[in-house]
Amino acid sequence: MAAYLIVTREEPLQDAEALAEYQRRTRLLSNTVKPLPLVIYGQVVPLEGEAPDGTIICQFDTVEIAKSWYDHPEYQEALNFRLKAAKHRAYIVEGIS
Repeated sequence: MAAYLIVTREEPLQDAEALAEYQRRTRLLSNTVKPLPLVIYGQVVPLEGEAPDGTIICQFDTVEIAKSWYDHPEYQEALNFRLKAAKHRAYIVEGIS
């Protein structure tokens, strides 16, 4: 069953260089799992509550595959740069069949 990694940036970007390094490193990941990007910082229209500063949504085949991609050592090294760039929230949601 499909799973979605959702990352929201909860504040304006604090360190553009750190985000650029995160993006560079994630493009070079040797992990054989490749997420399918569905949303990369598209327009956000708030309907209920405050909207995040930005949103990324990537699709994976299963929750387990999404979690293994996130836990991969190379991604964890890259993640340090995203966390330095701004406050984020990330989670995996299982889709419906």
